[in-house]
Amino acid sequence: MSRLAILSGPSCAGKSPLHRALARLRPDLEKRLKPLVLYNSRPPRPGEKDGVDYHFRSRPVIEALRGKEGYEVLEVRGDLQAIDLEELHRDLEHTDVLFEGNPAFGTLLLSLEALAKVPRTGIFLAPLSRDEIVELKDPDRPVDLPQLVTDIMRRKLLRRMRRQKGELSGPDLENIERRAGSAYEELKTAALFRHVIPNHDGEDSEHWDAFYYPLGDARKALNAVIDLLEGRTPEIAERWEDGLLP
Repeated sequence: MSRLAILSGPSCAGKSPLHRALARLRPDLEKRLKPLVLYNSRPPRPGEKDGVDYHFRSRPVIEALRGKEGYEVLEVRGDLQAIDLEELHRDLEHTDVLFEGNPAFGTLLLSLEALAKVPRTGIFLAPLSRDEIVELKDPDRPVDLPQLVTDIMRRKLLRRMRRQKGELSGPDLENIERRAGSAYEELKTAALFRHVIPNHDGEDSEHWDAFYYPLGDARKALNAVIDLLEGRTPEIAERWEDGLLP
């Protein structure tokens, strides 16, 4: 039976460069995974293509899908997004499918009763490891964990957007704050995923492609995902318990 691989994590956690590295270094594996393409109300980023990265549509067009049979519509970080479940089921009749995207839809795909008979592999890329979180939660450490996660992701998002656009506008900075501010709550959902992969090399990191082969955590995360897709359990994979993040 075909399976659904779900690769999720906060914005800029490294999902997209990992997917590109998989296609570059393991095309045999990546070609067996048909991407699940969501509808999205935001405009394309530099380099993104309609029908490949998202189905880019206006907010009213996506809003019209709400309540329509076979569609799920969610507000995600200020964007309206939707999934065509009938298309997903048709694809799963013929091939494995990969969802690479936000935790809102990642957790939805893990919990949908309509997919109960579909084998699913849930993978969450996390900007902190479980050990780091436990240490930072120590009462003797005056650390505001939600603020720390926001600060970490803000730095990653700023670096990514500056690489993409150079000068940033007011709306760009607002978008970054919205995404960084949502990261802590999104990180809490990692407990719903069977496999959590700690990865400090977010989408802003040159470790993904500056030297062709990924280095550092980018390399470890890529190899861990390859292991999971091929049915092996990587050593670095973690399982987070409910309540790890307060």
